[in-house]
Amino acid sequence: MILEALSNAFGPSGCEQDVRALVLEQIRGRVDTWRVDHLGNLLAWQRGTSDGLKVMVAAHLDEVGLMVTHADDAGFLRFVTVGGIDARVLPAKRVLVGKERVPGVIAVKPVHKTTADERSRAIPVDQLVIDVGATGKAEAEKIAAKGDYAVFATRFQDLGGVVVGKAFDDRVGCAMLIELVRRGPYPFAFHPVFTTMEEIGLRGARVAAFTVAPDLAFVLEGTICDDSPKQREESPTTELGKGPVVSVADGSVIADPRLVRHVLRTAQEMGISCQIKQPGKGGTDAGAIHLTRSGVPSLPVSVACRYIHSPVAMLSKRDLGQTVDLLEQSLRRVTPALLADADGASETSRP
Repeated sequence: MILEALSNAFGPSGCEQDVRALVLEQIRGRVDTWRVDHLGNLLAWQRGTSDGLKVMVAAHLDEVGLMVTHADDAGFLRFVTVGGIDARVLPAKRVLVGKERVPGVIAVKPVHKTTADERSRAIPVDQLVIDVGATGKAEAEKIAAKGDYAVFATRFQDLGGVVVGKAFDDRVGCAMLIELVRRGPYPFAFHPVFTTMEEIGLRGARVAAFTVAPDLAFVLEGTICDDSPKQREESPTTELGKGPVVSVADGSVIADPRLVRHVLRTAQEMGISCQIKQPGKGGTDAGAIHLTRSGVPSLPVSVACRYIHSPVAMLSKRDLGQTVDLLEQSLRRVTPALLADADGASETSRP
């Protein structure tokens, strides 16, 4: 399973080269052209079976992580987070640090040395350190310099119906996009794009979409899943095992209604149950893509993942398989008529 290699790879925002190399190994020979742009985006093109639309499908390479700010006199590494990480999940976690992927541990005080107040609140990131076993500042600086990265040292595991690992946001999207490339060609110019720096502001997607100038775009994601038991009844954002996730709106984009209808209609014809992500939660590369040039109709489609942006996430293999199948068939049914839908926003008045 390519998801295993992608999940285990080292690739925080701005340091995606290892992940990009894995992706390129998978798609080389299956696309007609590819190139890496100045921000590290991998832009590919697969010739279509007919002329027509230019369709971009994007997934981001990067994961949340840590960046070393300095080593202190005791030999501990101070750091900041790269992307959105809850400080509560950090203490006592194993990490891999620097270019040599040196094992380290985020230090935490033994419980019997803490006060009741300390145990009742999250330790701020600026009070945490990474312990790499160095005996002093000079030794620590040989292991990791200022600006070096660290990621969680979680290894992928297949537990049967589900898999667990780090960075499913968005290595699951990368795995799906690789599979879609393998299943091509499609009845249009297909532009699979693997973007960088999504977790720090959708940066790679903005540049990539300007370059591709697509007629429409799909964004593939591993998204929030909040179906754990709660004290009061509330609508979960998404649920594990309930099928592909279609977004109608999130913090970065209102999805194009024509694409929403298209995917949901395709799912119904295929007998696949979809779930609608609770509006307003999170954001994706669609937020940057849909604002490119004169505007790009865009839709995020995702796999529900428990515990994203933490040291370990979980997803359903059935959800993953159904999402890839749904996307493939949705792409095969894309025609210029899709954008001529009566509810489309780009209408022109003629005298």
